[in-house]
Amino acid sequence: MTESWLNKVNWSDDGLVPAIAQDAATGRVLMVAWMNREALKRTAESGEAIYWSRSRKKLWHKGEESGHIQQVREIRLDCDADVILLQVEQQGGIACHTGRESCFYSKLEDGAWVETDAVLKDPDEIYRK
Repeated sequence: MTESWLNKVNWSDDGLVPAIAQDAATGRVLMVAWMNREALKRTAESGEAIYWSRSRKKLWHKGEESGHIQQVREIRLDCDADVILLQVEQQGGIACHTGRESCFYSKLEDGAWVETDAVLKDPDEIYRK
């Protein structure tokens, strides 16, 4: 596979593009992360989601510590070529570091953020250090 497809992405000035991980079966948005060129290339090659960690300044293979790997079923690019959509099969059913299915577990109700999704697994059990 040539890498010319990577040139179609409208990378930000810092070489990143936002990536949305969506459950391929349900359509639920699981998380948003960032990818650089290498992360997107490796994701396409491996079939598993690999992101760029802005805080750690390194590639981050989703699930490398937790075991909650994202098997990529499809990669899409939006109309402006500046957002990646990954349709994934989330291993273990947990995408969020808080132990929830999705990072979008808070809903605005009457001017306050309310946590609506249960913790499926205690993060201390997921990330034993």
